[in-house]
Amino acid sequence: MCEGEKKKDSSSGALYCVNLALRIVVLGLAVATAALMATASQCTIFLYYGGPLHTITYKDFGPFVYLVVASSIGAFMEAIAIFLTICKKKDGTPAKVLLPLLDAAVPVLLYSATAAAFAAGDMSYCAVGKRVGVCTTAAAGNFCNQVHIAMYVSLAAGVALLVAEIVKHWPDSGKKKEGGGGGGCGSDSDSDKSTPCHHGCHSKH
Repeated sequence: MCEGEKKKDSSSGALYCVNLALRIVVLGLAVATAALMATASQCTIFLYYGGPLHTITYKDFGPFVYLVVASSIGAFMEAIAIFLTICKKKDGTPAKVLLPLLDAAVPVLLYSATAAAFAAGDMSYCAVGKRVGVCTTAAAGNFCNQVHIAMYVSLAAGVALLVAEIVKHWPDSGKKKEGGGGGGCGSDSDSDKSTPCHHGCHSKH
């Protein structure tokens, strides 16, 4: 192998590792988003103008429910994508078919859910004939803070996913794909031809 080809292989392997690491970050952030939003509940709101007490949860807001569902599904899909990225065979039809579908579906879920959550960020509801902003009432601080944290964590997941897609389609990474394999973090790309999920050092004869 020429020195130039070795450098290309090294660069492609590095891009593969960065893409894989970013996918794992997206998975973790999506799970954190769903967990934070799902536990932001059971907060009793005391209305300033003497209205009835109102216990508010994330379920009172459709966009927040969608964020929990979309983040959970997105995390599950991303876990499958990570598994296929690591363990696929070069000729593996399932990986070739599923990965593009997952790579298209996960961004749609995360981006749409994040946008919907930010659009509903004022968190208001109707009570006693008036429109009440949850975050402007007493005893809502923890609920609002947790919801806002979940929204920004979801935004971070979207950014990480965008960077992962950029890295995946970087020119060197694309050349590696055209060469017939995804490579690996410090693994020999030729080893993927025979066995998926096989890591280790191999000598060429």
